[in-house]
Amino acid sequence: MKKVRFGILGAGGIADRRTLPGMLLAGHAEITAVMELDSAVAESLRVKYGAKRAYTDEAALCADPEIDAVYIASPITCHARQARLAADNGKHILIEKPLAMTADEGAAIVAYCREKGVKMAAGLMMRFGAYVQAMKQAIAEGKIGDVVSCFAHFTGWFPDMPGNWRQSKATAGGGALTDMGVHCVDLIRYVTGQEVRQVAAMHDTMTFRYDVEDSSVVLLRLENGTLATVQSNFNIPDDASLWRLEFFGTKGRMAGNGVIGQIDGGTVDAVFVEDAGGYDAEQSHEGKTAATELEVEFGNMYTREIESFCLSILENKPLEVPAEEAVTAQRLIEAAYRANDEGRTIDMM
Repeated sequence: MKKVRFGILGAGGIADRRTLPGMLLAGHAEITAVMELDSAVAESLRVKYGAKRAYTDEAALCADPEIDAVYIASPITCHARQARLAADNGKHILIEKPLAMTADEGAAIVAYCREKGVKMAAGLMMRFGAYVQAMKQAIAEGKIGDVVSCFAHFTGWFPDMPGNWRQSKATAGGGALTDMGVHCVDLIRYVTGQEVRQVAAMHDTMTFRYDVEDSSVVLLRLENGTLATVQSNFNIPDDASLWRLEFFGTKGRMAGNGVIGQIDGGTVDAVFVEDAGGYDAEQSHEGKTAATELEVEFGNMYTREIESFCLSILENKPLEVPAEEAVTAQRLIEAAYRANDEGRTIDMM
């Protein structure tokens, strides 16, 4: 079986926790080299994943002739430089979100890679979740009728950690919304197939002392008028979290609990209504329509993401998550920050 040989820039963190284990399960992928600034860490990761080489220099990894593609999971401030370096060496790129510190910079990177003739995909791996895919298909088939309301809630416990790059605007760009809410914004667009027409938002740092927000609420009006709410927090304990993704329409609902995150799983409470009938003054919800089970097969989202990217390279298939999608999501996030700061609704279309 032909394989894509990967070099990993930023092989610790999320790469080590999730992406590289998922890559090992991908039939068309091979981990050829890893890079970390600390040579001992780099060597440890090389041994752990059976890579041929460990680097402490990003340029050396990108110049390695045995590497076909680069996975970029380094801090955001490194993304633009590393993406250009990879493209200059003819390497295809899978890059974590956001692509750069600003959407404009991200768009410039996409254009640069296009000019260099390399493929560039964004690491929005939650699109590959089994229930996310099932909900997208159900909406496309009209199972819940016209979508009128969406809700997503994605949270974590992220207390003050001095020196952590994710807790500084200068190195992360934003907090809970940038890190977690962006996945929800992306999934609402992806599952509904609708673009965003307007954005309003409120953010604050309520619990901790860092200069990015630990609490965020964003209201989106989609192009067909659907209203969507995204809540993201850094100040809710993990044991209290309910990672929800919900869609309501004129013919039913799909309420997902635990279907987003880094592990493929959760449950979906789905109700498809054949006939909504007339007005019911009693507003009784019991015994009317039985729930429908969505049939899915759970797996590893990261493996699916890697396999999809590899087949785009090996068989020239269209990218399932082109990097432009991350740029669009980042523009919406930037609009949400602007909406909060200026106390107004931002028009996107």
